[in-house]
Amino acid sequence: MTPPQRRRREPDPEPIPQPPKEGEGKNPERLYIITGPDGERAPLDLVTLIVARAEPPSSATPEQSAVLRMCRAPLAVAEVSAYLSLPFSVVTVLLTEMLAAELVQARAPIVRQHLPDRSLLEAVMNGLQRL
Repeated sequence: MTPPQRRRREPDPEPIPQPPKEGEGKNPERLYIITGPDGERAPLDLVTLIVARAEPPSSATPEQSAVLRMCRAPLAVAEVSAYLSLPFSVVTVLLTEMLAAELVQARAPIVRQHLPDRSLLEAVMNGLQRL
């Protein structure tokens, strides 16, 4: 009778990392810390423009400092949300706190002028033709 032969065990192959599904891999505790317990919100739209009014104070959170650096020129709330990779609701709470502290200013979006009335254009054209 022959003794059993030993086989060398090979380590299991590394599993292929799967991208996290939507909503997984996020840290909800971090979002709560950013927004605080009250979570009040100013009436901000996705297209409301945010402009920094001051330099980041030493007491500012990293998110507030990032917003103040980004918003030296007017930037829409949707863009701020995208650049910070934070949900819109969290960004509105963050901006509400900054508006109360007068660190930023909210402006209405710049609306394109409506085309003038066709009858007005025709009257101007007729007046110019008479000259």
